[in-house]
Amino acid sequence: MGSDSDNSATPTRTTSKGGGNDSSDPQKPVLQKWADSFQWKSVIGSIKRKSARSISVIPLLTKLSKRHGSYGDEELDCMPLLKASWKNFSYLELAIATDNFSPENLLGRGGHALVYKGHLSDGQIVAVKKMVSNGDDEDLAGNFLTELGIIAHINHPNAAHLIGFSVDCGLHLVLEFSPFGSLTSMLFYSKHCLDWNTRFKVAVGISEGLKYLHHDCHRRIIHRDITASNILLTEDYEAQISDFGLAKWLPDKWAHHIVHPIEGTFGYLAPEYFMHGIVDEKTDVFAFGVLLLEIVTGRRAVDKSKQSLVIWARPFLESNQVKELVDPRLKDDYNPSELQQTLLTASMCLSHLPTNRPTMTKVVKMLKNEDGPIEFHQISCGRKAVIFDGYDLKDSSCKNNLYTMRPT
Repeated sequence: MGSDSDNSATPTRTTSKGGGNDSSDPQKPVLQKWADSFQWKSVIGSIKRKSARSISVIPLLTKLSKRHGSYGDEELDCMPLLKASWKNFSYLELAIATDNFSPENLLGRGGHALVYKGHLSDGQIVAVKKMVSNGDDEDLAGNFLTELGIIAHINHPNAAHLIGFSVDCGLHLVLEFSPFGSLTSMLFYSKHCLDWNTRFKVAVGISEGLKYLHHDCHRRIIHRDITASNILLTEDYEAQISDFGLAKWLPDKWAHHIVHPIEGTFGYLAPEYFMHGIVDEKTDVFAFGVLLLEIVTGRRAVDKSKQSLVIWARPFLESNQVKELVDPRLKDDYNPSELQQTLLTASMCLSHLPTNRPTMTKVVKMLKNEDGPIEFHQISCGRKAVIFDGYDLKDSSCKNNLYTMRPT
């Protein structure tokens, strides 16, 4: 399992080799450039064939008019829905912005990307996510199209904002830069201790972002990798959910989806997902419960000795020993009522049975205390059977997507 020392503005999951050289006219429409390339025709055809099984891509891609060229339907069907506000960057622009992708500008690395800090010609600071191949260019392109397609349907203050993209000499996403990096960097690697008001604001912001993805977005989106590393913090400490590389959408009529292989981050995986590959909204709800524990305790989801935070916290939750769970750096400087609501919400989100976990709509109301105060004893219902006992963290059968960042 990789470490996660994080100073990232945009966490990610891959490392990249950049694609082939593209000396074509940079002003040529990107959609036509893709369709003109034999490589892209082959890759996109494969993506569409895989999509029939994975459901992640096709519903998020728009069919283009044949006025864009005399290309086959297979290629045209799989082009992503592009927003007019997105800029199509050339590789040269991104190379200049990042000082030729200098290691000095590296913010983070993951299973499928490297993230660099960049300065555009207009002075704007951005995070450039450079997709990298682990040997399967088709999977790389599929992940890129999936993330691009899903982001196209998202518009919420608690979700990361895409500025543009590039398919010139590799695959890149360009996002707004988050000056405070990720929640991981601020919680675990910063010399500055986040105060309680900021932590609670972040928790509420993440819950509202997830509520939007699950219930208010045009598409029903399951993120599948809600972790501290994938939560960015703006200059106002507004939480933004990022990295949609593993995200899935579910049709309204589908209760859940079964995926293989299991991908995600150890310590955050819901039991039904880890054991059976079952994905629905409650997959994210469980991960959010883990995230709430991290925010309250200042502990990692899985520590260096591979102990699960959920297992460590369980006896304190069962006995309602709230003070034992609070990050000692906070001392007594927290709102007792908000703390109680946060831990209660975490406890419910971590239920072993998905049906016992609240929806994110309910979670938002609980954190904001909109339904009135709820006491721990009101949900005791066999507490020892409610919280998931964890899984063997030494089992490496699940892909670990923790990525290494430079410490602050």
